[in-house]
Amino acid sequence: MCEANVYFRDNGEEELIMESVDMMEPDGDDAWRLTDLFGEQKTVQGRVREMNLVDHRIFLERS
Repeated sequence: MCEANVYFRDNGEEELIMESVDMMEPDGDDAWRLTDLFGEQKTVQGRVREMNLVDHRIFLERS
């Protein structure tokens, strides 16, 4: 599968936002709409800091 878990990373701390995200779309300035495998959606504010697709992890930092 090609889904990833999305986290906030601030000051070395990781906070899981959503698991099994298969779509991440921009939704305004520094906002992202995340959709998981089951169609659940969540919109979060932040900037993309790192994407590690081999490990299926995307990191955002709060904006």
